[in-house]
Amino acid sequence: MTNRTHRTTRILPRLFNLAAFATLVLAVTPFSTASAQTPSASAQRIWTSVGPDGGDARSLAPDPKNNQHLYLGTLSSWVYETNDAGKSWQRLAKLGSGDNLAVDNIFVDASDPKTLVAGVFEIDGHGGSIYISHDGGKKWAVVPDMDGQSVRALAQAPSNPKIYMAGTVSGVYRSNDGGQHWAAITPAHSTELHEVESVAIDPVDTNIMYAGTWHLPWKTTDGGAHWTNIKNGLIDDSDVFSIIIDPHTPSVVYASACSGIYKSDSAGDLFHKVQGIPSTARRTRVLMQDPTNAKIVYAGTTEGLYKTADAGTNWTRLTGPDVIINDVFVDPTNDQHLMLATDRSGVLASEDGGKTFSSSNSGFSQRLVQTLLVDQKQPGTLYAGVLNDKIYGGMFVSKDDGSSWQQQSEGLNGRDVFVLAQGTDGNVYAGTNDGVAKLSDGKWQTIGDLVQHDSHPVVSRVHGRKVTKTVETSKKMGAIQGRVNSLDFGGLDQPSTAWFAATAKGVYRSADNGTTWEMTKLPPADYRYVDALGSRVVAGQRGSLMLSDDAGQNWKPIPVPTGLTGINALAVSGDNVLWAGGREGVFYTKDSGETWQQIKNLPLGEIGGLDYDPSLKKVLVSSRTSTTIFGVDASGSPWKYWQAGWRVHQVLQQGNRLVGASLFDGVVLEARPQNAGTATPGAPSGAQ
Repeated sequence: MTNRTHRTTRILPRLFNLAAFATLVLAVTPFSTASAQTPSASAQRIWTSVGPDGGDARSLAPDPKNNQHLYLGTLSSWVYETNDAGKSWQRLAKLGSGDNLAVDNIFVDASDPKTLVAGVFEIDGHGGSIYISHDGGKKWAVVPDMDGQSVRALAQAPSNPKIYMAGTVSGVYRSNDGGQHWAAITPAHSTELHEVESVAIDPVDTNIMYAGTWHLPWKTTDGGAHWTNIKNGLIDDSDVFSIIIDPHTPSVVYASACSGIYKSDSAGDLFHKVQGIPSTARRTRVLMQDPTNAKIVYAGTTEGLYKTADAGTNWTRLTGPDVIINDVFVDPTNDQHLMLATDRSGVLASEDGGKTFSSSNSGFSQRLVQTLLVDQKQPGTLYAGVLNDKIYGGMFVSKDDGSSWQQQSEGLNGRDVFVLAQGTDGNVYAGTNDGVAKLSDGKWQTIGDLVQHDSHPVVSRVHGRKVTKTVETSKKMGAIQGRVNSLDFGGLDQPSTAWFAATAKGVYRSADNGTTWEMTKLPPADYRYVDALGSRVVAGQRGSLMLSDDAGQNWKPIPVPTGLTGINALAVSGDNVLWAGGREGVFYTKDSGETWQQIKNLPLGEIGGLDYDPSLKKVLVSSRTSTTIFGVDASGSPWKYWQAGWRVHQVLQQGNRLVGASLFDGVVLEARPQNAGTATPGAPSGAQ
């Protein structure tokens, strides 16, 4: 079906609506240089996103002249391109200046394959726009008439490629000149014709248009001058996600809604509900007709891909129910070749008409990497923990400096990984949304019996005298449950005397390398951060700090830095030196919190993370601002800065370069210096 609509569904807020990050590298001992200094540029080296491959893919747009050539839209403003039918992908362009645009709608102009049209909307706001490119997607320009519009659907008229149609939150818009100018064709401030999620144009008569809203479908036969609600046969209050029209028989119209799939043989005058798809899978985000066989229709749902070969009478599911489908491509020259844009699993491809699917994500990385770990025994090995991807996520490992990644999530069972840590035993551990897990022989095992210790008096008689003794008892309570926000084991080169886990229920302590855990004496609460160095441990909630000088046996409150309204990160970097970061910047104390000082005049916004690197004796600081990385060495020399080009929220040292974890673009690596053989061991390459 050539007249298809690019649709979206209302996107739930991201699990963590985090701002963009930059990174600051601070020496542990720059207390004499607390005021900012004039930064100097370091040698610029390219930073590259290296995976893990996969993530959320939102839209597919084939080149009408070359079916090996497709474009891919994402949730983070990026457009990708493939020239080999998805075997490999390349980043093509980023729309806008941020990473908050959902590129749910792209089409290639049928009359000019160099012209691309993209409709976008802000996932965390109400704005959006239409972008047009006339050079195959290398450069894009905002269409002024549509700037600020939250665009949810796009279509091009099959019989007149100059006519475009757009569905937005405010209504329906039409262009008669190939997208250069647009005008609203629905009544302003209409109580019904708004929040338009899907659009379609009749393949013969360009005045006949369909619009699906978050309530019901509508139709115009005069180019938008008048609209009719075409709800006969539909369950009331049906969000209409997708509308398609049979190009050979325009009276046949399919519409997918939250209440199911509907078909009309009367151009929308009457719909009847299509049977055969379970009610749990009725959120059908996209419908796609086989361009060579009108009886074959694919339904991309939130519980897999369905196919009918008899125009909707019978349906067969082709994928597992865990696949959430956003778009479908059917090769018009080879109906055995299918491609799916999915949540979590990226792009899936089939070469046998949908009987089997395999990953087709080489070069496409849209993972939300929440935590990154450099193996302290094998520095060329990197671990990345991701969020939101269920069985397609968990943890990924690279054993070749990030050149390739393999999923290593067996045993996690779809759990998110919030934090990764390497124990003093050399093993890798994960704090998940349900407990602590240990990687052993390539598989994850939930670990740590929670032990409750009690004491009670026991009375006995010795030589006729009554003697009372206190008896200590312990009882196993099962493993730690719930979200684990932070882990600190000290590491191989700077071990602490105990292991700690900050969780949504409190702070736990293990004195036997994670075999058993006990709740510390801290009151139960949602602790977000814990950091230990030797026997000194600091734990924090958003608005309070606790300190232990005896490996978590006893705790005392310490003041929060004056002026810091919320704690985002903590670190311990040496005797009596504690660090805290938040919206107002970076603070440190050299006297266990009795007094705090702020690093003045840092060009940073809200701090996101602090990490002490004992080999460099540096604290690595993440800040919610730009893509620039700053550095100060212990001598107090002028700042160095690196332009990473990516918004990262965690940066670690890996030999003579930095590696970073991004929120939307996977793991990013700084190129190693060309004179790596003469680099200062362990120093960041840009800081030489």
